[in-house]
Amino acid sequence: MKIGFDGKRAVSNMTGLGNYSRLVIERIAEEYPLETLNIYTPELSDNPRLEKIRQLHNVSFHLPPQFAFHGSLWRTFGITNNLKADGIDVFHGLSNELPLNIAGAHIPSVVTIHDVIYRTMPECYKPADRKIYDFKYGRSCQNATRIIAVSECTKRDIVRFYGISEEKIDVIYQGCDESFRKKWDADRMSDLKTRLRLPEKYLLQVGTIEKRKNLELTIRALSGISEDIPLVIVGRDHHGYLDYIVKLAKELGVYSRLRFYHNLPFSDLPGIYQGAEIIMYPSKYEGFGIPVLEGLESERPVIAATGSCLEEAGGEHTIYVNPDDPKDLSQAADAILKGEADTTGIIQAGKIHASRFDTRNMASEIMKTYSKAISDY
Repeated sequence: MKIGFDGKRAVSNMTGLGNYSRLVIERIAEEYPLETLNIYTPELSDNPRLEKIRQLHNVSFHLPPQFAFHGSLWRTFGITNNLKADGIDVFHGLSNELPLNIAGAHIPSVVTIHDVIYRTMPECYKPADRKIYDFKYGRSCQNATRIIAVSECTKRDIVRFYGISEEKIDVIYQGCDESFRKKWDADRMSDLKTRLRLPEKYLLQVGTIEKRKNLELTIRALSGISEDIPLVIVGRDHHGYLDYIVKLAKELGVYSRLRFYHNLPFSDLPGIYQGAEIIMYPSKYEGFGIPVLEGLESERPVIAATGSCLEEAGGEHTIYVNPDDPKDLSQAADAILKGEADTTGIIQAGKIHASRFDTRNMASEIMKTYSKAISDY
């Protein structure tokens, strides 16, 4: 089978959609070495996260032809000419979208839809961006031969907002990078804490600093936690929301307990997770919520929020709180820090739940979807 991938996010994004794209390509290439994988991208970069992919013998990168559309125009329209010329058997849009003319290209297609949060929380997006996403992603759902949803929550949203038949959608959980399963020894942890000046004990929240991720709730909960423990925040600012967080923390008298990090090497993240007392992820809405799974794989207790898909990622033994109730979060954190919660049991149960998201199973299920797409087409 010759598989084509939309590689823009794999090449250019360091987090989120980029991580998913790279993980899918890596695992399919490794588990199915006889298949040919073509990555189509408007441009290449020296992204260090591509090092592993570049070493895989059955993967190759493909750029726009010299005399053709380039950039977004090529990705949206011109790419189908290359797919046909290269004899692609199935094309996979890894990050919510397909070429707008894919339906007329006579190529079976699969699109992974991560979320439709621009519909569920429209206040978090500019009106123009909402319209663009709604058009592109909705059109991709209509045109795709099959759809991969990263959670049952996302599947329900696709059916609800775009009227897609459930029979067309396969729920395939993504898993997380295997580096989170590897335990760091004491010396390596000590070196990390010294290099990054991490506190000896800390709470951790990872994710873009934006309204939806609900860092505000964690900041408000800090003053209600009996132990004067710092909060490590790993993520980039989104449209200046960090200014609001800083202002709020100063008003609440907890700013001195905050430690901000961004642009960290991905290789540091497993250690940062493993060094935390608790992983906080009270996001108001997610398509899946990979930091929850990363926390479970790191064998740390996780506190997540109700209301979207995080219960799927965390399982029944993860602690869940109301995303609008700081007291709920501070009480949950206190129970862990004071030893009132069965932390050992929570960690063990979380590790068992996380085993459901093995990336080899993910690759196998995606390959089944490709076969169904070819058959359906």
